Amino acid sequence: MARVTFSLDEATVAQIRQTAARLRKPQSHVVRDAVADYATRTDRLSERERQHLMGVLERLRDAKPTRTAPDVNAELKALRTARRAGGRRHRSA
Repeated sequence: MARVTFSLDEATVAQIRQTAARLRKPQSHVVRDAVADYATRTDRLSERERQHLMGVLERLRDAKPTRTAPDVNAELKALRTARRAGGRRHRSA
């Protein structure tokens, strides 16, 4: 386990100590648990980010297609054929 040094304000240190005493855990465990909890919460999107992404998806859904369905199907068929044939062939150096 790594040892690290941080500078914290007195109120935060007091909260760590009180929590450690209440839970009967070492202060390092309280800090480790708090960091793990914070990390899981920051992986989630904020409401603002979620609204932005929903707007992007709605604009994509409402956008008019730039190609016809037969053109898309023909391109997909060509891709599948190329993949089945082993894709592009490169000369070895």
